[in-house]
Amino acid sequence: MQNETRTRLIKKGAIWGFILFELVFFSIAGSYLSLSESAFMDVDNMLLLLKQSAPIGIIALGMTIVMINGNIDLSVGATYALAAIVMLDSMTWPVFAGLGDWVIPVSWMLALFTGLVLGAVNGLIVWKTGVDAFIVTLGSMLGYRGLVFMYNGEQPTSQLNWTLVDFAEAQFLGLHTATWFLLAVAAGLWFLMNRTVHGRNAYAIGDNREAAVNAGIRVGPHMMINFMLIGFLAALSSAVFYSESGSVNPNDGSLFELWAITAVVLGGTKLTGGAGSIISTLGGVIAIQLLRKGLGYIGAGTETVNLVIGLILIAVLFLDRQLNIKAKGELKI
Repeated sequence: MQNETRTRLIKKGAIWGFILFELVFFSIAGSYLSLSESAFMDVDNMLLLLKQSAPIGIIALGMTIVMINGNIDLSVGATYALAAIVMLDSMTWPVFAGLGDWVIPVSWMLALFTGLVLGAVNGLIVWKTGVDAFIVTLGSMLGYRGLVFMYNGEQPTSQLNWTLVDFAEAQFLGLHTATWFLLAVAAGLWFLMNRTVHGRNAYAIGDNREAAVNAGIRVGPHMMINFMLIGFLAALSSAVFYSESGSVNPNDGSLFELWAITAVVLGGTKLTGGAGSIISTLGGVIAIQLLRKGLGYIGAGTETVNLVIGLILIAVLFLDRQLNIKAKGELKI
C-alpha cells in the first residue's frame, strides 16, 4: 500500500517538476546563448504560451476521461476540422442572413452540435458492436476527414467576423479568451471526475470493466457519454481557435490526436485505463508547449522538437511501467 501511494505521488508531482526544470533550463540556456532579447519567462511569453496551449489542451482534457475509461479517440483532429468548417460556413448561409451578429451563437451551437453527433457515432459503434475503440475511431478518423474534403474540396473555408475576432482576442484579468476556456474546461472536468458518480464510474470501468458490469454500472451508455463529451470538446476547441483566425484548411487538426494523447500520457494517465488526473493532463499540455516554445527559443528546428518530445514520451512510458511494477513489489530497485 505504501509503495502504491508513493508511486501515485511521484506520478502526480513529476510533471510539475519537469515544468519547473524546463523553465529554469530554457531561461539559463537562452541567456547563455543570447538568442533573444526577451527573457524566456517573460510574463507576456507565459500568457501567450497558455493561449497557444488551449486548442490541444481542451482536447487533451477530454481525452483524459476517455483514456481513464480504457478507450481512446483518434478522430478528434478530423472532428476539430469539420466543426470549424460548419461554424465558419454557416455564417454565410442564406437562412441566417437577417441575424446580423446573432449568427455567431447560432454558428457556435451548430459547431458544438456537430462535435456531439460525431462523438455519439463513435460511442454508439463501440457500445453496440464491442469493437475496440482504437479500431472504431481509426476508421472514423478517416471517414470524418473524408467529410471535411467532401464539404469544400481542398479549398479553405474562410469567414472573418470582426465581432467574433474581438471576442476571441479579448483579455480579462490579463488572460486571453482561449485561456479562460481552457481553465473553465479543466475546472469542469475536474469536478466531473472527482465529485460525481460519473467520474467514479469512469475509473471503475477503466480499472476492471467486468467488475464494473457486475457492480451494476451501465458501461455502454457511460462510454457513449464520454465519446460525446470529447467530440463536444474537440468542437469547442475548434470554435475558440477559428473565431480568431477565421479560416480553416481541410488538413487542419491533423496529428492533434497524437499531441493530445502525448499530453495525457505525460500527465500520468495509464494507457490501459483506470488511473489519471485532469490537473496532471493540464500540466502535460503546458509541458509540451513549453518544450516546443523553449526549443524554438534556443534555435532548434521543428524536427528537433518532434524528436525530443518523442524520446521523452518513450522515457515516460518506460518509467511508468517500472513504477507500476515496483508498486506491486515485482521489481527491486
